Amino acid sequence: MTKDDRDPKVYLPLTPSEFHVLLALAEGDKHGYAIHKDVLTQTEGRVGLSTGTLYAILKRLLSEGMVEKSDCRPAPDRDDERRRYYRLTRFGKEVAAAELAEMEKHLSTARARNLLDVTQPSQG
Repeated sequence: MTKDDRDPKVYLPLTPSEFHVLLALAEGDKHGYAIHKDVLTQTEGRVGLSTGTLYAILKRLLSEGMVEKSDCRPAPDRDDERRRYYRLTRFGKEVAAAELAEMEKHLSTARARNLLDVTQPSQG
């Protein structure tokens, strides 16, 4: 089986932190600190990634082919040569989409059971 033939569902479930890193990179190439800030913004501060955790996640996502290093860099006056940039791969998008499909199934079930409608009295 080649890398391109892999089933994205095999990599599910993603941890919330992994999912948010993929979500941050879906917007475009980012360096580590930009990913960290994006995750904080996405989650309204509920998911904070330490440097060690973030780079462990990136290392795993790189080894699984969901993320790759990027050579795209901003203009030299806005860049720091020490920064490493990352981008989401096609396979990473497929894994994120598979995770979202699972979330949608759960959301659909919750809607069908009126779990999201907190105005309805529970029947017990």
